[in-house]
Amino acid sequence: MAKDLDYHSNTNQLLNRKQAADFLGVREATLAHWKCTGRYNLPAVKIGRLVKYRVSDLEQFIKDGVVSYE
Repeated sequence: MAKDLDYHSNTNQLLNRKQAADFLGVREATLAHWKCTGRYNLPAVKIGRLVKYRVSDLEQFIKDGVVSYE
């Protein structure tokens, strides 16, 4: 079982694709698809073959997607 991470204690923390997908509430394949197609401007950090996501970038991605219906 994966341990619970305190994502908000360090916004520069790097998450792997599974953790980032859990954070956003989407599947890992969805993140991979977004990255491959460039559908959304979600910054990622490449470390060799690995793709990592900063918590601060994920939080900004969520804030940018907030829509106000009035």
